[in-house]
Amino acid sequence: MKKIALPFLLIVQALHLAYADDQPTPKVEIKGSAAMDIRRNDTATKIVVTQEEILKNGDTSIGEVLKRLPGITIDGVQGRGGNIRMRGLGSGYTSIMLNGEPAPPGFSLDSLTPDMIERIEVMRAATAEFSTQAIAGGINIVLKRAISTAQTEIKTGVQSENGHPGASLNLQMSDRKGPWSYSIGGGMIYSDIDRPSHVVTEASGDAPLLRRAEDTSEGSFRNFNLAPRINYAIKPGDVITSQSFIALNRFRAHNTEQVATLTGEEPMFSGLSQDIKADFELFRTDLSWARPLADGAKLDMKAGVNYNHRKSEAPNLQTGTLFERTRTITSASTDKGFTSTGKYSSPLVPGHALATGWDVGYSKRDEDRIQREEYWRAPAGTAPQNLDQVYSADVVRLAAYAQDEWNVTDRWSVYFGLRWEGVNIKSTGSDYGSIDSNSSVLSPLFQTLYKFGEKKKDQVRLGLTRTYKAPGVGDLIPRRFTSNNNSSTSPDSMGNPDLKPELAWGLDLAFEHYLGEGGGLLSASTYARRIQDITRRRVDFIDGSWVSRPVNAGTANTYGLELEAKLPLRAIMKDAPGVEMRANVTRNWSRLDTVPGPNNRLDQQVPVSGTVGADWKLDKTPLTLGGSYSYQGGGEVRISDRQYAYAVPKRALDVYGLWKFSPKTQLRLSAANTLHQENLARSSYAEANGLRSDTTFTPTYTQFRAMLEMKL
Repeated sequence: MKKIALPFLLIVQALHLAYADDQPTPKVEIKGSAAMDIRRNDTATKIVVTQEEILKNGDTSIGEVLKRLPGITIDGVQGRGGNIRMRGLGSGYTSIMLNGEPAPPGFSLDSLTPDMIERIEVMRAATAEFSTQAIAGGINIVLKRAISTAQTEIKTGVQSENGHPGASLNLQMSDRKGPWSYSIGGGMIYSDIDRPSHVVTEASGDAPLLRRAEDTSEGSFRNFNLAPRINYAIKPGDVITSQSFIALNRFRAHNTEQVATLTGEEPMFSGLSQDIKADFELFRTDLSWARPLADGAKLDMKAGVNYNHRKSEAPNLQTGTLFERTRTITSASTDKGFTSTGKYSSPLVPGHALATGWDVGYSKRDEDRIQREEYWRAPAGTAPQNLDQVYSADVVRLAAYAQDEWNVTDRWSVYFGLRWEGVNIKSTGSDYGSIDSNSSVLSPLFQTLYKFGEKKKDQVRLGLTRTYKAPGVGDLIPRRFTSNNNSSTSPDSMGNPDLKPELAWGLDLAFEHYLGEGGGLLSASTYARRIQDITRRRVDFIDGSWVSRPVNAGTANTYGLELEAKLPLRAIMKDAPGVEMRANVTRNWSRLDTVPGPNNRLDQQVPVSGTVGADWKLDKTPLTLGGSYSYQGGGEVRISDRQYAYAVPKRALDVYGLWKFSPKTQLRLSAANTLHQENLARSSYAEANGLRSDTTFTPTYTQFRAMLEMKL
């Protein structure tokens, strides 16, 4: 408990000062949302999430914020983050951008805290200005930029999960003097973890099998991040900006596993004791210049560099009936590169917003993985497997685009875009030959918006897009990663240098009804994608071992329906309480033509997801209460003719309360994952002599948080 003493004392002291400052209760007013206006008037379909909405629930990670947005889900265990999915699709189908550029190699959303973000833009259909590697859609995370007045804000908090403490401290500072202005955002997070689970392995047929593995993981996570920004205004509209981002992560864990065989053959290793030490450093900086030109034209240019380094060490002891060995794996990877983007916009033609631009990026990765083994007890002839795996990869990305937004009438606007984007990946390694992979696509893009009705409260959208997904470096490299107990449900894994890019045509259609100045919205949208040369992971028995590899596997069709509602009660009843209700539900379908049905969904697609929530601002008390319930469907998925997967439907309930002691001091209390549902995931494979499956059961816990927020 000593770890939380300092944040706790800060909270107590600030509460004392806040109670002494008896400020009148501010009057609650409902005004139109600027973010809602952007969504309503932009021809390209876009959902904008403001900083107020991002911070509302007291979340400490971006994944927790995103899971409540329409059509977005997070895979993995509830409350622990994971890969972001739009339209239920993951594995690179969703483009993740930072300040409008593809996230740098090795970047993790865990490196960002919600306090560092100005807004989140969710784009359901691709535009020429951003990468068209966005078959499912794109998410652009914009770091804080606005610097209006001098301000200092401090947030300090404590949390608890499964009886283990954590704490956070965030600082935001900004000021302006003459043509110069700056902002500095930074924070620190630490948390201790204790996350047990167990795995049940079953097999039927000629060799029945039943095992139970008890797993434990105890450790700690530390994060430090800093985001300084400096602006220099040469003259109105002519601004040079420097923005940087630094993140340091430290992870330590001790993992154990003990396997009990109830029926069948003992595994090679039934016991594991492992220590993990992982360090990560990320640095990114860019310099941009927004320069006005003659006749209302404008030129935006930006150049940046990025660097990140990962280092890990994992010594372990493995024991079994016949075997006992020590294995140490050390690995290190370094990514470094640069980016350059530019956009020239011109209003020379009345009613048109013409723009052309470029997007160039280069990154180089150097990685090594050293494996050392020593057997203390083993049958004669068993030899250690010592590996020295070293590889490097160069990735070049080039893109050029042109676009035009045309206001045909005051009710009808049209967007045309054309983008060419190419990716070249070259790699060499100590245990494989050289790889040279090229992929490119020319993407025509079209979107249109039409408003109708006397007050233009109703509107329809239509979008046609050409998008793609290039193979990643990890999917191309044929380097092999071995599992401790190789099986069809726990195979080795390796890449495939023959992978081709996936190409997709897309259709998006939406109807939106706005409810006036209160920011209310009713929306219904549908989408369809036809994807060629789809990539899936296939498990095969090769040279005495089971191996998982990505392969191109035919054509897939995916489509879905999304409903969304936002309803401030005062938008329809002036005397109603200050309650804002929100709800969304998404239904997704897909079929892969090379996999027999039923349940041959693409990329283990989430079939249905939804969120319902409410926020209540009390008029006579400086208190806001709110909560949201999220549902994410699961079920059986057929990955190939022999592979199956199952995920349990996930339910999560988050609640929060915000008390304003004064206009500058407030306390936020929250509880996330209050249902603490046990997570279940199963992987199955139909072998020649029967079905084999691994089922993982993972308990989850409620996370309690208290955050004191002060503006100085």
